[in-house]
Amino acid sequence: MMSFRELIELRTYEPHLIGEALAQRPRPPAYKKGEKMMIIACDHPARGALGAGNNPFAMGDRQELLQRCQEALSRPGVTGFLGTADLVEDLTLMGALDNKHVFGSMNRTGLQGARFEMDDRFNCYDVAGIQASGLDGGKVLLRVNYADVACAPTLEATGKAISDLAARNKIAMIEPFISSWIDDTIVNDLRSEAMIKAIAIASGLGNTSAYTWLKLPCVDNMEHVMKATSLPSLILGGKVDKELDVTMQKWAEALRLPQVKGLVIGRSLLFPPEGDITQAVDKAVSLL
Repeated sequence: MMSFRELIELRTYEPHLIGEALAQRPRPPAYKKGEKMMIIACDHPARGALGAGNNPFAMGDRQELLQRCQEALSRPGVTGFLGTADLVEDLTLMGALDNKHVFGSMNRTGLQGARFEMDDRFNCYDVAGIQASGLDGGKVLLRVNYADVACAPTLEATGKAISDLAARNKIAMIEPFISSWIDDTIVNDLRSEAMIKAIAIASGLGNTSAYTWLKLPCVDNMEHVMKATSLPSLILGGKVDKELDVTMQKWAEALRLPQVKGLVIGRSLLFPPEGDITQAVDKAVSLL
């Protein structure tokens, strides 16, 4: 397994080996019918969102973050990873993504706290890069703000990404919200009615929905919310909850719904309130 120092040296003197490592990465078998997915997500840093729990810079140490990702990915039952190219490449070089399904994060321009946060252009993976890197698909954050014209280009770009990914038989994982400015901060509306509307908007984008999946928060009245779609859906973790067991019970209830095919969790498992990554990941896997 490559050390952090070795990783730095390779990036400095042999960057061509990154592409070779991606091409040679052992691929997992296709998901079997009825199998649930457990995907570790870590694309928050590229949007300047480094906080977890009470630490606003919890993800600021790249070596520690990679170690946490490696530990989570090593647990039995973890099937995949979602991240930006820098993390996908580092973890590939370290061997942590062998036999994992990998999804590339596509738009991180809407930096947390920026005045242009709603202008969420595509600035990370593009469709060609996802295909060239041998990834399973791309993930898009889609925040719909009726009072901000900057979200319109994101809607357009998301539709194009869905169409282009589908043309290559790649999954488009869409994370939709209805959002608004409140005291100069973007706030996502997690009421069930808002989530139903966000799902409806996301589901209609692109010239086909054959490869569209949804990445959704676990909100109140989830059974009612999921009636809004026939698309395969994964439950996201969101902010770290002091009562992780309570949150996991909500995940377990959502996993009983036919559209919900697994979990895609980031900070809740990489920075669990009790501090034990292995225990937190194993608990989440047990829900599947």
